[in-house]
Amino acid sequence: MEIFDALLAGFATAVTPANLLWALVGCALGTAVGVLPGIGPAVAVAMLLPITAKVEVTASMIFFAGIYYGAMYGGSTTSILLNTPGETASMVTAMEGNKMAKSGRAGAALATSAIGSFVAGTIATVVVTLFAPGVAEFAVKLGPPEYFMLMVLAFTTVSAVLGQSALRGMTALFVGLALGCVGMDQISGAARYTAGQMELLDGIDIVLVAVGLFAVAEVLYAAIYEGSVNETQNKMSRVHMTARDWKRSWPAWLRGTLIGTPFGCIPAGGTEIPTFLSYATEKKLAKGEDKAEFGGKGAIEGVAGPEAANNATVTAALIPLLTLGIPTSNTTAVLLGAFQNYGINPGPQLFTSSAALVWALIASLYIGNIMLLVLNLPMVGLWVKLLKVPRPQLYAGILIFATVGAYGMRQSAFDLFLLYAIGILGVVMRRFDFPTAPVVVGMILGPLAEAQMRNAVALGEGSWWIFLQRPMSLTLVVIVALVLIVPRVMRRMAARKLASS
Repeated sequence: MEIFDALLAGFATAVTPANLLWALVGCALGTAVGVLPGIGPAVAVAMLLPITAKVEVTASMIFFAGIYYGAMYGGSTTSILLNTPGETASMVTAMEGNKMAKSGRAGAALATSAIGSFVAGTIATVVVTLFAPGVAEFAVKLGPPEYFMLMVLAFTTVSAVLGQSALRGMTALFVGLALGCVGMDQISGAARYTAGQMELLDGIDIVLVAVGLFAVAEVLYAAIYEGSVNETQNKMSRVHMTARDWKRSWPAWLRGTLIGTPFGCIPAGGTEIPTFLSYATEKKLAKGEDKAEFGGKGAIEGVAGPEAANNATVTAALIPLLTLGIPTSNTTAVLLGAFQNYGINPGPQLFTSSAALVWALIASLYIGNIMLLVLNLPMVGLWVKLLKVPRPQLYAGILIFATVGAYGMRQSAFDLFLLYAIGILGVVMRRFDFPTAPVVVGMILGPLAEAQMRNAVALGEGSWWIFLQRPMSLTLVVIVALVLIVPRVMRRMAARKLASS
């Protein structure tokens, strides 16, 4: 009943005209961003961070949440019609969705992806509502050693799981940790790594890092390496599903939700595994004529299942973000930066210190899902027109927006030099396949982890054994070791099996 009462209070906040408007704008912007190829939700949230600095905190969080799951809806449109996934999460949708579009069934593919996203998003939101407070309640009981190990777990999962290479992920993390150390030491007050620059005494602003690494780097990378891109677009057909399509889609939606939700809840990152798993499951379960459509004319289950798994994972990922402060993707890493920008630290205390904000955010997920269904089904023709926007003008607009936003925060020319220096760093990282999320995570959680580590060692009277003496802390040490070791062992075993066969 407590959860139900808190959710009702959240709805009371979320349905105020101003917050509903922010939710609608967020959902519409998110869908538009998802439809435009090459611009993911992380870029959109990073680009808009400076602009919302003066907006009331609850409204801005509802706005960013709208962009977050709106972009996941919109991503399927590009994948189906252009075969150009804007996000890795949409790669699997493109496999069958584009084949359906080529055989004149684009409308059915778009409809099943929109309804599947709604079903999965709503079920996963119910899971967030029921389980997030329990996780937070348990986490409140943790002390400094457990907090520190939780942050180490966040570092290792984000670094080792998000990129192709754990070494590159760890390198990116250490870049973030180094950036987080710039400025005044929290405890001694000494200036660190400022190179005599007064502007760096307060540290490097997380908004500058997010905008530079995601928005500026994206544009510069496209300008330097991508050149002109020729795209062919499949024709839109009427967005409706036949009775047979419905019969084939609804079990796939439920299975996709069942696969995606647990992957979102565990802080292990990424939507790739659940979407591929869902696709493999649907392919395995298909029989006769339906099975023959996989890889041929395009099977509707191959769109319905992965899209549901994708949205369930994305929504459930809010559990580790809100309760433990652990982001599991690029977008949640930038969202963590958005929280920090308002002086809010996601983690176990959030459900007690900012209960009204959290419940309004959760309530807005239910509202946003309905808004997205209304926006996506009747207005899909409008979103498709966005695909005609020329890339050069689009990227120029993003660069101007990012620059004006970054300058507007402190009216500092130094910030602009820093923004473009970080943007060039982002281009280099992308060129050599270094993941960017660990930089943001390292920068945000680094100073917090340092403070908790000092508190933990002080608690152990100078002894580092404190991390192994407490059961929960020891458990987290073991989990961190497993995260680092198990994937490598499994990869080696798979390579040996492949070599011997």
